[in-house]
This record gives sequence, C-alpha cells and structure tokens, in this order.
Amino acid sequence: MAAHQEKKPSEERKHRGTQNDTRTSQVQWGRAWEVDWFSLASILFLLMFAPFIVYYFIMSCDQYQCSLIDPLTDLFTGNRHLSDIWNKTPTLTYRAAGIYTLWVAFQVFLYVFIPDFCHKFLPGYVGGVQEGAVTPAGAVNKYEINGLQAWIITHVLWFANAYYFHWFSPTIIFDNWIPLLWCANVLGYAVSTFAMIKSYFFPTNAEDCKFTGNFFYDYMMGIEFNPRIGKWFDFKLFFNGRPGIVAWTLINLSYAAKQQELYGQVTNSMILVNVLQGIYVLDFFWNEAWYLKTIDICHDHFGWYLGWGDCVWLPYLYTLQGLYLVYHPVQLCTANAIGILVLGLISYYVFRMTNHQKDLFRRTNGNCKIWGKKPEYIECSYMSVDGTKYYSKLMTSGFWGWARHFNYTGDLMGSLAYCLTCTCGFQHILPYFYIVYMTILLTHRCIRDEHRCFSKYGKDWKRYTAAVPYRLIPGIF
Repeated sequence: MAAHQEKKPSEERKHRGTQNDTRTSQVQWGRAWEVDWFSLASILFLLMFAPFIVYYFIMSCDQYQCSLIDPLTDLFTGNRHLSDIWNKTPTLTYRAAGIYTLWVAFQVFLYVFIPDFCHKFLPGYVGGVQEGAVTPAGAVNKYEINGLQAWIITHVLWFANAYYFHWFSPTIIFDNWIPLLWCANVLGYAVSTFAMIKSYFFPTNAEDCKFTGNFFYDYMMGIEFNPRIGKWFDFKLFFNGRPGIVAWTLINLSYAAKQQELYGQVTNSMILVNVLQGIYVLDFFWNEAWYLKTIDICHDHFGWYLGWGDCVWLPYLYTLQGLYLVYHPVQLCTANAIGILVLGLISYYVFRMTNHQKDLFRRTNGNCKIWGKKPEYIECSYMSVDGTKYYSKLMTSGFWGWARHFNYTGDLMGSLAYCLTCTCGFQHILPYFYIVYMTILLTHRCIRDEHRCFSKYGKDWKRYTAAVPYRLIPGIF
C-alpha cells in the first residue's frame, strides 16, 4: 500500500467522534484488542517451539550435514536419543558471551553516541534526525538515522582486522555459532521481558500502550508501541536494524572465510549469497528513513515477536544458505550462476522501484509522475486515539496498481534467488526453508496489514481494494 499521511490545519482535522467509521474501530488500527482462540494457540506454539526450531536447524548442520530428516529418523528408529544430540551440542562459553556482549555494546555505542555524518557527503542518502509516522495516539517520534554509518564502520573494522590487524579469525562467527545462539536467546528474552515490565510501570507513551488482558498475547506482540530509553534509544529501530541486520553480512563473510579455510576456495554460489543478500542489507540501511513508514514501525508494538525475533530468528534462519554452503560447497555452472544473479537483480529492481514509487508519492503528496503520468489514488481519512482526524492518499498507479503489496512480490523473488544458489539437486530441504518461510510470513503480513487498514480506513479501504483487487500476484492472488 502506498499512503501519504498529512496533518491538516487544526480546524480542518479535529473532528472528534465523526466520519469514516465508528470511534471504536478508528482507534484499533495499531494492533488487535481481542485475542481469538486460534491466535492464542498460534502464539503459545511459537513461544514454546520457535527457539527449538532454530536450534534444530543449526544442530542439523552441526551434527547431520544440514539434513533435517536424519535427526528425526535416528530418534524414531532408536539409533540416537535426545540426550545424545544434546550432549554433542556446544554449550555456552565465556568466549561466546564476551564476543556477543562486545558486539551488542558496540552497536549500541554506534547507534546512540555517533550522530550520522553520511548524509552530509552521500548524495541522495537521507540520514540524521528524521520523523516517523503518526502513532495511533497521534504522536510523532523523532529518530537518529545512522544505520548505514554503523554498517560501514563495522565492516571497515572487520576487513581491517582480516587483512591487517589479525585480532581474531574471520571465521570467528562460524566457529562459535551455537554458543552465540545461546547468547542471542538470552538477549532476546531479556529485552522482551524488560519491554513488557516497562509498559506496565514506566511506559514512554502510556496512550500508545495496548493491553488485551491476555498475558501471552501481550508478551509476544507487545504492549508499548515505541518503548524508548532516553531521547534516542528506540527499541524497535535498534533491534530491527541493529544488531541483527548489521550482523547479516558479517555472518555471510564468516561463512565464506570458513569455506576458504576448509576447501581452499570460495565457490561462486557463496559469492552470490554474499552479493545478493549484501545488496538487500545495504538497501535496508540506505533507505532506513523510509523504513520508519513500514509496518514494523508504524503498526507493530514491541514484544517478543520483534525482540526475540530480531535477536535470534533473523540472524540464524535468514543466513541458512551460507551455512549450508559451508557443509555442501556448490560450484554453479556459468549459465546457472548468471541466471540466479539476473533473477536476484530483477527482484531487487522490483522491490526497490515499488517502494520508490510509494515514497515519491508520499513526499510529493501525489504531485509527481509514475510511469510517465500523474498517479491515481483513493482519498482516505482516519482518526487517532485523541480524536484528531488525518487524511491519506492510497495510490492505485504503477506497481501499486498491479497489486496491493507488490513490494513483497519482489521480496519473494529475491528469496527464491537466495535459495537457488544452493541448487545441486534437491538433496536437502534446509536451503529452501527461506522461500517457504517468507511466503508464509509475507502472505500473513498482507492479511494482518489489511485487517489493520480496514480498521483504520473503514469504507475507504473497501474502495481501495475494489480499485486494486489483488494482493501479491496480479490475476491470481
């Protein structure tokens, strides 16, 4: 969806208890208020089993050469017991705890104490202090956008160490991968629990807190909309972007270094993983200011879903292709390598241009050209908790006229390209987990986002979906 949000002068926008839908639905668009039995069952399942799912994937590579079937076969046939698998699993070490503590502390330092300077010399880059979208309570938060700078500093130091200082091995992440998993889990649960306690006793903005009365739902999906410590440390922006996404490219580099150590070369498939996922990560940080307008910041509250998910799920399961290629190096033929590269670049073009069209439409309030002509749109209005009325435009031109979430379509194409780098038959399921997971995630996100939008915009949303009937794939879905 492409939406331009603007505040009208107060005499125009303050219409308390009027228009568009009932007041009840107007103030629910930030997050669900009621928890049905299916949602509760799903949440309990994830809270209980998601950490074990991550462990199972990483353990299968460490002990079973990335086979997801062999561990189950061994257990069901009695060849091995759970205790056998667990006893072979590396434990938490002081070395891993030290590495992880220094890593997170360094990223906090870069985030809080080093104001952005990249926007001063990089043309087109938007950094420094930026405003976020309007929250359900009508607040507008300010953010210090310095993720690109943190990424650059981190990677300059990484390469300086690898080629000059030699303080630690470039394979350090791979060599401590499972002990680091325990550290990431500790941080994920600690920050999620702290965020919940904070929402009860000292919330940043009490009006942006939502309590369902269900402990498990509130713990997972979060209560506080924008928990902060001090003026600038915003939990959502930090944990969504740092330390997980900054680490993404470092993790892949560590995998490549391990390939070089084990086999004396880095395969073209590993290079493709590093290049394609590196483009995605750099795009995230180059457009971090734009990220302030996305569902994670604009709608999700901060709970276990984001806190643990960004600390554990993202760095461990989004990098499975590189991990697989350490155990199963694949040298693609030239035609396959070029084909995967082209697919990855096309997917990035679709993803970036779709988001560019939305951003251009927002910035110009629709006074721009999309594909050579003035864009079409649906006029909408909505209300915040305090009864203030806001106005939006939902674009129905360009890629956004093809499907309501066409940026996700580009994302899925890129996910497929990552998985295809591991193609050497279909000997293992693990490399293709990412495309399966992203399809489920983005489809669910479409439905979840559209439920919020209907609650937010009411009948105007129905007009929009009539104008753009497809979610992801034009003519199909």
